[in-house]
Amino acid sequence: MHRQGPLDSIGSILSGIAHRFGLEAKMLECRLRRQWPEIVGAQIAAHTRPDQIRFKKLYLSVHNSVWLQQLTFLKPQLLQKVNEVAGQPVVTEIVMRIGEFVNEVQAGELPSASAESHPQPTAQAILEAKAHAHAVQDPELRARLTTVMAAALDQMAPGQRLARLDP
Repeated sequence: MHRQGPLDSIGSILSGIAHRFGLEAKMLECRLRRQWPEIVGAQIAAHTRPDQIRFKKLYLSVHNSVWLQQLTFLKPQLLQKVNEVAGQPVVTEIVMRIGEFVNEVQAGELPSASAESHPQPTAQAILEAKAHAHAVQDPELRARLTTVMAAALDQMAPGQRLARLDP
């Protein structure tokens, strides 16, 4: 791991751990699933889904044989885009298979069942979570951490809540 100063960033620590345990391909899989529409475009993403990476091969589920045939011609471009996301040549081949799948999340939208199963946290939980997350300097990370902590605080019994930190 590369030290940037007295404290390492969470990202550099996680990257070091992923490298040490050989989890880079799994992390790339997650990133591909999450960012697939941005990587390949909405049209291709609507008919494909990245499944897994094994032995430097990306296995891609394709909606039907017509799309499989069309994407055969686009393999070099897809391979280049995937490796650009990885930052290094992690994938050397793309294997396409016809498979049925449901496009769970379309361009950042949350499925309606997810919104129903996770109600919005209370204002008190949000305020408490903000107080705990105030030291995080990255605004996006701080916002996500606040959301997760607020949801967790709402699920806790009042006696289990964390002691409030003074900013």
